[in-house]
This record gives sequence, C-alpha cells and structure tokens, in this order.
Amino acid sequence: MKLNRLFIDRELVARAEANRIAQRLGIPTQEVNSAGEVFETVMAASDPVAAGKRMLYLTANRGAFVRDCPGTSHYTCCGYRILHVGAYCSMDCAYCILQAYFHPPVLTFFINTEDFVAQIEKEFNKDKIQRFGTGEFTDSLIWEGLSSVNEELVRLFSGQDRCVLELKTKTTAVERLLSLPHRRRTILAWSLSSREMVSRCERGTAAIEARLAAAARAAAQGYPVAFHFDPIVIEDRSLPGYLETIERIFAAVEPANIVWISLGALRFMPALKAVIENRFPGLPLACGEFITGLDGKLRYFKPLRIRAYRRMAQAIRRRAPEVCLYLCMEDDEVWREALGFVPAERGGLVAMLDEAAVRVCGLKR
Repeated sequence: MKLNRLFIDRELVARAEANRIAQRLGIPTQEVNSAGEVFETVMAASDPVAAGKRMLYLTANRGAFVRDCPGTSHYTCCGYRILHVGAYCSMDCAYCILQAYFHPPVLTFFINTEDFVAQIEKEFNKDKIQRFGTGEFTDSLIWEGLSSVNEELVRLFSGQDRCVLELKTKTTAVERLLSLPHRRRTILAWSLSSREMVSRCERGTAAIEARLAAAARAAAQGYPVAFHFDPIVIEDRSLPGYLETIERIFAAVEPANIVWISLGALRFMPALKAVIENRFPGLPLACGEFITGLDGKLRYFKPLRIRAYRRMAQAIRRRAPEVCLYLCMEDDEVWREALGFVPAERGGLVAMLDEAAVRVCGLKR
C-alpha cells in the first residue's frame, strides 16, 4: 500500500490495534465521527476512486462479519461464505467492480477483532463443511505488513476439521504465512489473467510469473492452492494469452495440490461502464460484444463465453483431469456446452466444491 492519509473512528482511537497501525504507517491521521467525514474528503478529489486507494479508514464492523456470497439471480452460485474483514483495494484494475460498489470508495479495515473471532467460532460449531474467504470485497493479502489478521485466521482455521479458508490475491505477500501451522485448512489462491491483460488492465498488481512463483512457494510449504480466471476478457487474439498462463500454472504447481480452478467471463453492472471509460481512457474494455444478462449485468454474447470456456477447460483438463473446474455465475446451458455437464449431475456446485475441499484439504465430512 502507498497510503497518504489515515482516518480512525473517534470511539476506536484508544484501541491497541489502531495505535499499532497508526505508528506503523506514520502518515497524517485524522479522528472522525462517522464515515460521512471520510466520504467528503474522498469525493473532493478529482478521481475519488484513485484517491480512496491512498486513504485508510479504521473502523468497526457493526454488521455481520460472516455473510453468504451475494451471487446473482438466474446463475449458479458456488455457496462461498464471505469473511468481511475489510473493503476496497489498493491495486487498480480497470474491470474491478469495487470501483462502482463502495461509497465512499476508500480502503476500510475493521479492528473489532474480538467480534470477528466470535462469529467465526460460532460457524465452526455448525458441524458441516463450509468454505470461507476474505477476497470478495477486498484483496485478501494487501493487509499483510499492516495487520496480523491473516496469521490469526490461518491459526484459527487450523484448529478445526470442517471448514476451509481461501485467501485470494493478486499479490505475492505470502512470506509471513509460509511457516504457520495451517494443517491445510487454508487455501492460498490467485486471480490470474494473461500477461497482456495484466499489463493493460491491472495497475499495481504482481506479474503473472511472480504470482505463480508465490503459489509454488506456498505449495512447497504444504498449502493447498487455487486459481481463478475471472474476469476473462474476450477480444480478438486474447485467448492464447490465457492458454499460456494455464501452461505456466502446471509448470509451477503439481495438479494434486490444486483445490479448484474457476473460469468467469467479464461481466459488470452498467454503472461500471462509465467508470472504466473515464478512468482508463483509450482502453476498449467496455466496448466488447455485450448484452444485458438476466441479472442486469452486461455480459459477452453466450457463444463467445462458451467458446472461451471450452478452450480453456480443454487446456486445463489435458494437464489436470482430476482438478475441480467450475464456472462462475453461468447457467446450465453454458455449463453443458463448455464443460460437458451441469452441476446438478454431480450433486450441485456446492457439493462439487465441498468434495474438492475434502479431497485436497483433508476436511472431514
């Protein structure tokens, strides 16, 4: 992170975690009474989305730390459960939905850790397989070096046998986690793309080669790993770059240590189109062959998605036929045409992913 301003809720300034973070950052700090004060500061900038990536707001999560994945209507959801430790991201990807999702668009980190731990432990008592992750509203590993939240999570999950944690990232910040006693209850996962798309669309992220080198280090320390191609940008001559990344995966990591790989084509709320065009002028990202899907999001024409998924799935299956491969937010027709089956034939997508976690991570049924 390259932060230039820190905001702390006035009622939390005496907390040890707030003091630790403030001392570590050593940047101008302002006590605030509400998020509204932060919002006014961010929105005064010429580019609020970019400005919010340089400001950090320390506050308490007064709602649920554990949430169901919002999914989207009419498409198959994976049943992922969100651990809401923070919001927004310090990296700057052109297609990131967070640009149009958060108000204010500012890095936010929750420091009422005791409430967080209590809610997770309550979930552990449900005596069923569950998959959790912190990478829905933020990048899981941007908080490394600022907070010990990930170390605490890894240790917490290592003490039980029915739940798995996925930390999803576009960084290489795994070093502090490598020596922890994880018992394979934490999956370190990377969002991947082609080298060209990283160069064009993913400012401030690690190179594909660096991400995969970090994945190899994690796997060498016994961590299960996962990979997510989402969003896949479908343009003329874009597919070979994704196929090249697939080959690089299997040069870096043994298939037996991969829990799952997901594929999801670029889709976005209509409001994001103007944000992309304003913040990334000249990038034709939002000018593809899109239609409005059943969930109201702009999506590529179905034949384009099917063709890309099928080619990428074939490449993955040649190298790793046993790895759990799934589509993110697609309907049964796309599953059938691209992968040759629909989730219901294998017990549903939730059951497929739970089985992968049992097989690779050693969870107990």
